[in-house]
Amino acid sequence: MLNIALFGPPGAGKGTQSARLIERYKLHYISSGELLREEIREGTDIGLAVKDVIEKGGLASDELIVKLLEKTIRKIREQTHARGFLFDGFPRTLVQAYILEGLLLKMHTSLMNLVSIQVPPEMCIERLVGRATVSGRADDTRDVIDVRLREYDQKTAPVLGFYEEKGILIPVDGTTSVDGVFDQITDAVDKSLRQVQLNLVVLGAPGSGRSTQARMLADQYNLHYISTTDLLREAAAKPGPLGHQINTIMEQGALVPDEIVIPVVEGYIRTHPGKNGLIFKGFPRTLVQAYIMDGMLRKIGQKVSCILDLRVPTLELLRRLSRRGSDESSSRFDETTETIVQRLEEHEKYANEIIGYFEKTQRLRVIDGVGTREQIYQRLAAQVEEAFRQAR
Repeated sequence: MLNIALFGPPGAGKGTQSARLIERYKLHYISSGELLREEIREGTDIGLAVKDVIEKGGLASDELIVKLLEKTIRKIREQTHARGFLFDGFPRTLVQAYILEGLLLKMHTSLMNLVSIQVPPEMCIERLVGRATVSGRADDTRDVIDVRLREYDQKTAPVLGFYEEKGILIPVDGTTSVDGVFDQITDAVDKSLRQVQLNLVVLGAPGSGRSTQARMLADQYNLHYISTTDLLREAAAKPGPLGHQINTIMEQGALVPDEIVIPVVEGYIRTHPGKNGLIFKGFPRTLVQAYIMDGMLRKIGQKVSCILDLRVPTLELLRRLSRRGSDESSSRFDETTETIVQRLEEHEKYANEIIGYFEKTQRLRVIDGVGTREQIYQRLAAQVEEAFRQAR
């Protein structure tokens, strides 16, 4: 889940930025202030208990806040599949920071970032006084504004240290334009998302552009590029019985047996730690290998995050592979029409089973593989960005 807390003094513009962040990241909005005002309007027990405190600029008790948040989060989770939450106005105290940690722990998730919109007091006062003439909010009078700002300085500001120590604090200059503040926030959040471990699979027939696109994605998102074809070609070039065996199989356009593929791929993963994850090209090629891939990743406590299936019409594949085969720098495996057809037939033989396997995981994304290299890349990158958000 993607969970963000939006932080800042009264008048910092949290409400404005919240609306835009919710739209961009498809989050559920939770504002402790709005929830309390709703309780007051409805005349509930919680509303009656906090009415006077809120209207004087004070903070509701932690006990009431916890009850209200648990009630709200439970309701959201029962009614929808929560993709993540944006907390506006919570946590407001150091105690509430620990409370939020506990609440999210119960949901088997955590807070990814706390965004602190930093605005000087004089600008906050100017904004709030101006807002009062429009909204008529009881807590936007000058006396109440002063109380609220003092409360923020005394009780809320220390929360920054808590999240700075956790390494998830994002300070933002709130004195710039609305767009400028939003860009600062999204740049930082997107950077955090890309630090999530992400494992991608790029599927597609020979000639679909898998290699080119997978390498571009690997460079952009700091992923290990794993091409079983490249790994096997390296093994085939080595002297000895195994290299000769792999070389003979690949020259025939056939699939290398799994008992050979598994140690080659697993060996690469084991000896290449770091980065933000893995991107597989050319693996899995069969239904059995799809199961093998899941087993490999589970063995190291990970899983496949997203499967990108590049779809290209057969005639276009033939044209691409024929052009590649006539290129002097091309692989010898693409040189003859017979080998090209055999490779396409081999792919078609297993493709539907693999697609069916991944469709059940609801992580399969079909991508139009026709167009310029940049057009295709943008389609893929959009899905990768989405996968990063969902990985939280």
